[in-house]
Amino acid sequence: MLLGMTTDPGTPRRAPAGAAVLREDVTDAIRAAVFEELAAVGFARMSIEGIARRAGVGKTAVYRRWKSKLSLVLDLVSAFAARGLPAPATGSLYGDVRALLEVASHALRHPVASQVIPDLLVEAARHPEISDAIKTALLDSQQGVAAVVVREAVARGELPESTDPDRALDLMVGPLYWRLVVVRSDVPEGYLDELAAAAVAALKA
Repeated sequence: MLLGMTTDPGTPRRAPAGAAVLREDVTDAIRAAVFEELAAVGFARMSIEGIARRAGVGKTAVYRRWKSKLSLVLDLVSAFAARGLPAPATGSLYGDVRALLEVASHALRHPVASQVIPDLLVEAARHPEISDAIKTALLDSQQGVAAVVVREAVARGELPESTDPDRALDLMVGPLYWRLVVVRSDVPEGYLDELAAAAVAALKA
């Protein structure tokens, strides 16, 4: 909902006269419709008309919130990424990597990661703006987490100062992304333990 500004924190804020008030339930319905539309027809064939029809609203309701289907989908990706992967603080490199993999394994099962992002990556090969937006929305936040893990490990003397956080991110999350999103295989018991141990060994090599 769009709210006006007020100088009195004790006074309820109201939208300025003539301003459009965007109902949150309509916005939520549109976002849910995007997932259904993507699953049914993919990004290339997805349309504002189809999204509006699934959400039970008019096209104008969609365009009030997003200027195009690309901005709508990227908004969903950005909102998903904004939740972020928390930087673990277990006190050891193995513990941090294992904790990060645990959170990532759940995140990668989310519909945004398992359905929306792979479809967008196909489109990114033809549309640089999609590629740039995905990088900003996803990679930048994950690089920040990896940098924290590496920095703390260096401070504890577990890794050399020359350790590259980008390489660390590849080693930690890359295999898990491949398994869950690309191959779409289950994670067997003990797999995350083994993957964490392998990533730590590779980083120390």
